Amino acid sequence: MLAKVKSVAVFGIDAYLLDIEVYIATGDMPYIAIVGLPDTAVKESRDRVKAAINNSGYRFPYGPMTINLAPADRKKEGPVFELPIAIGILIATKQIKVSDVQEYAIVGELSLDGKLRPVKGCLSMAFKCKEMGIKKFLVPSENASEAAVIDGIDTIPVKTLADTVGILTAALPAVPCKVELSTVFRESSGYDVDYADVKGQEHAKRALTVAVAGNHNVIMVGPPGAGKTMLAQRIPTIMPSLTLEEALETTKIYSVVGLLPPGQSLIVTRPFRAPHHTISTAGLIGGGSFPRPGEISLSHNGVLFLDELPEFDRKTIEVLRQPLETGCVTISRAMSSVTYPAQFFVCLALNPCPCGFFTDHQKVCRCTPHQIQTYMSKVSGPLLDRIDIQIEVPSVRYRELVSEKDAQSSKEIREKIAVARTMQKERFRDQAIMVNAHMSSRHIKKYCVVEKTAEVLLHQAMTELGLSARGYSKILKVARTIADLDESGLIKPEHVSEAIQYRNLDRGLWK
Repeated sequence: MLAKVKSVAVFGIDAYLLDIEVYIATGDMPYIAIVGLPDTAVKESRDRVKAAINNSGYRFPYGPMTINLAPADRKKEGPVFELPIAIGILIATKQIKVSDVQEYAIVGELSLDGKLRPVKGCLSMAFKCKEMGIKKFLVPSENASEAAVIDGIDTIPVKTLADTVGILTAALPAVPCKVELSTVFRESSGYDVDYADVKGQEHAKRALTVAVAGNHNVIMVGPPGAGKTMLAQRIPTIMPSLTLEEALETTKIYSVVGLLPPGQSLIVTRPFRAPHHTISTAGLIGGGSFPRPGEISLSHNGVLFLDELPEFDRKTIEVLRQPLETGCVTISRAMSSVTYPAQFFVCLALNPCPCGFFTDHQKVCRCTPHQIQTYMSKVSGPLLDRIDIQIEVPSVRYRELVSEKDAQSSKEIREKIAVARTMQKERFRDQAIMVNAHMSSRHIKKYCVVEKTAEVLLHQAMTELGLSARGYSKILKVARTIADLDESGLIKPEHVSEAIQYRNLDRGLWK
């Protein structure tokens, strides 16, 4: 007796279709063999499936049974195959008859009483079902709103094994789950924080406005309590709203990791990730025997904030260099490799010395010059060279804290940034890039046209700051963004002057 049921598995953030073949032979020796490179969780499915079938009013067969997960050359992990395995057993033992079972893709984890638990990666699975022409997708009810985001297929929620059998045999109606994307974007696209809450720090706000307008990475140096974290947490609120394509890609990552909030169908706000400085390299970049996305991929289309930068392990921080350049990260293992997207806005923050008060005008720093130099040398030059904007964040003075003056809101800043982004979109409409930060040397030569008087400032900056060729390019890119915020086609001396100010740490703490 042989039965075949279609299911879907996830590899990386993408899914692939597989066949679950159940063969029950005649004989007196009961055993269950699961083949097709299953991991421990898949092998344990035999016991959960047996209990779920018996507790749902059906009979688990007595005899030799082979369950094949095809294709057999790819590792299978997790409990996602338990529901299709149970359906395959019921069909093979002729306890149910399903004429159109090949029209369905089925996923779900079974509890011992036959109820279904949610699984990871349902959005990626729905993508694959649509791509392969499968019109009906049976999923646990908790995953239905997530998978229903994909139109063109019927996402049918089920709560128990008995419900699944009822739908497959037409004893129960198959009611697809529907999701209105416009409603999801309207109801879930707000933020709980706003730049209007931040008192003072106008220079830092301006720098962050420039940074977001051109997608330039930024580093902030200042004493404890100056507001570095508060400023960083509000960066997503001034970034352009997620497009549907970006929202789907971001949601796929969170779904695969299992971080999608219960009942939420789509992530429509920019992610903000702030890992602790004790994080490992695998936690930051991704890894594991079955590779999982790290913090940089969870920050995709959002913000990665690394506070107390010198406290991070230097080797861990150095691995950021390649993803910052390429926008993706590839994790290789002996049997396979997987590539995760990693296009994120990086914001770094640190104190100027071990005690934190080296640049503070109100408190005395008790660190020796050697201690300060040792502390700051933990941040490597090559990494610092990849940061476009470097700013100092001083302590907020009392009169600024008690001022009744209304601060600029995130909405107002975002509107200014939208103007600059529109200019960049028009500028690069025939190019493979979208923002100024991604310009190559060829783009810089073409689009960063500087007035004659501004060239003198650039020469002085190269001479006095000792900038590298990359640092020179960064200044031109930032100046181009500042000009875009002013809606200027030509880069003027004031634009170059402001851009040079955002590299002033080159002649300060790192010299």
